[in-house]
Amino acid sequence: MNSKHILVVDDDPGLRELLQQYLSEQGYSVDAVADGSAMERHLAEHAADLVILDLMLPGEDGLTLARKLRMRGGQPIIMLSARGEDVDRIIGLEVGADDYLAKPFNPRELLARIRAVLRRREGGGTRMEDSAQEVFRFGPFSLDLHSRSLSREGADVPLTAGEFSLLRIFVEHPNRVLSRDSLMDLLKGYERTPFDRSIDVRVTRLRRKIEGDPATPVYVRTVWGEGYLFVPGNKA
Repeated sequence: MNSKHILVVDDDPGLRELLQQYLSEQGYSVDAVADGSAMERHLAEHAADLVILDLMLPGEDGLTLARKLRMRGGQPIIMLSARGEDVDRIIGLEVGADDYLAKPFNPRELLARIRAVLRRREGGGTRMEDSAQEVFRFGPFSLDLHSRSLSREGADVPLTAGEFSLLRIFVEHPNRVLSRDSLMDLLKGYERTPFDRSIDVRVTRLRRKIEGDPATPVYVRTVWGEGYLFVPGNKA
C-alpha cells in the first residue's frame, strides 16, 4: 500500500467524494476539504505529500492558495480548473503548481499525473545518467543533487520539483544551447502539456530564483530562435 498522503481541496462535494474513494483504492491516504480555510486548518495538524487544488474556490482562490503553499516551500501541487484555458495553465505554473489538469478529467489521468509529480519530487523518473559529481556550483549557488537542494552562500533557496529538474539539466549541460524540444525530452518525468509555452514558463520561474535581474539573465540566457544556454561562469 502507498503511504503517501494526498489532500484534495475542492468545493464540489461529489468530486471530493469521488477522488477520495478512487485514490484511496489506489493505496493513498486521502483527505478532502472544501476551501482554503479548511486546507490551512488541516495542514496545521497533518502533513501532506501532495495537494490537489481547485482553481475556483469560495473565499481565497486556488492561485492565492498555491502562492502561499509555494512561499512556504511546501508540498507539490496539482491544480484543477473547469475553465481549462491556456492562460490559466500558464498562470498556475507561474505561481508554483507542479502540474495542471482541466475539468472534466479521467481519474486515471489524474492518477498518472500524481505518480509523475511524486516521482519527480523523490528523484525518480527524471534522473538522467548517474553523475559522479553530486554538487554543482555556479556564482554564489550550490546545487546538491543528492539532497535535491539549492543554496546561495549557505542560505536555502526553495525550488519546486519542476524547477529543480530543469536546473539540474542546465548544470549538467553547461555552455550548450538546448532547444525547447531537447529540454522536454530531457525532462523525462514530465508529461507533455498541451501548450508550447510550458518550458518558457518554467524557465521564467527558475530565473526568478537564481538571477539578480530576471529581465537580463546571466546564467540562463535566451538564444533567439534556438533555445536556452546555461553559462555557469558568470555572476548575477
